[in-house]
Amino acid sequence: MTPWNWVQRWPAYRQAAGKDRLGLGAAAKSAKTQRITPRTKTADKVVKSVCPYCAVGCAQNVYVAKDRGGSGGMGPPKERVVQIEGDPDSPVSRGRLCPKGSASLQLTTGDARQYQVLYRRPHGTEWERLDLDTAMDMIADRVIKARNDGWQWEHGGHRTRRTMGFASLGGATLDNEENYLIKKLFTALGAIQIENQARI
Repeated sequence: MTPWNWVQRWPAYRQAAGKDRLGLGAAAKSAKTQRITPRTKTADKVVKSVCPYCAVGCAQNVYVAKDRGGSGGMGPPKERVVQIEGDPDSPVSRGRLCPKGSASLQLTTGDARQYQVLYRRPHGTEWERLDLDTAMDMIADRVIKARNDGWQWEHGGHRTRRTMGFASLGGATLDNEENYLIKKLFTALGAIQIENQARI
């Protein structure tokens, strides 16, 4: 490659010699940038959804592509989420998402997502996998025991009928309906310390 060809590849030269005098468009693009295809272009369909993180209810466009090599030619192709963006048709958010909502793709396809229950026994050093039924039974037994151990019928001469044995901290990755049901459940169990990560 001649020195003149190298000069022509410089963004400053393309900015001065071309029509993009401010360097906001084609002059600033590298060859690598020009080869990049947006993830939204690879999608086969767009599914309307709502961001699960807080109570605002920002609408999202979920871009889904068919994973044609995933089924090995047997059966219908699997689908996978390739991008999540704000829905410009939403009267709530008008296509905007906060940083957390913009990163909600990680909630569905992140490498750190676990698909099985992991349990580490007291004083244990290794995680072990449990089936869901066993884990749910262990949780139910511990909730009942903690509720009974911390139960107070009255306090200071006043009827309380509450438990001080456990508290609830809801997650911001749960949607509004799930958090509503968790609040109703823990209130019915007698818990008084009920909080949510999104509000904190």
